[in-house]
Amino acid sequence: MYSEKVMEHFRSPQNIGSMQDADGEGTVGEPNCGDYLTIYVKVQDGKIKDISFLVFGCTASIATSSMITVLAKGKSLDEAIKITEQDVIACLDGLPEQKQHCSNLGVSALRKAINNYFEKRGICNPQTGNEFSSKSYFTVKTTRV
Repeated sequence: MYSEKVMEHFRSPQNIGSMQDADGEGTVGEPNCGDYLTIYVKVQDGKIKDISFLVFGCTASIATSSMITVLAKGKSLDEAIKITEQDVIACLDGLPEQKQHCSNLGVSALRKAINNYFEKRGICNPQTGNEFSSKSYFTVKTTRV
């Protein structure tokens, strides 16, 4: 059912854990009825210096959360925010169709964490102008100071 790469990230997830001094944090999901993910980022010189996650979910949720952190670590914020669900699925050598929605969690949480970083600093998100957004999961408007 799952690729060897999915099982590898499920058995030994990378970058797992909370981050007390995170520069940005993004949470998606509903803990009472399904998968729930928080991604933490530490940013230095416009790049993701450190990244970690906490997840409550199935095998695919754990594997996709691990993979999104691997893909984002070391990338500029501009590069990281462009990572797609299909990028995650491809790097895991595929996911069963009924589990592909799990990749949405990681991508959305990463985008929320990056946007949270921008918002905390009053920085305009270069991807969206003054509007900070991550698909349909949230929208926060801010003004440039």
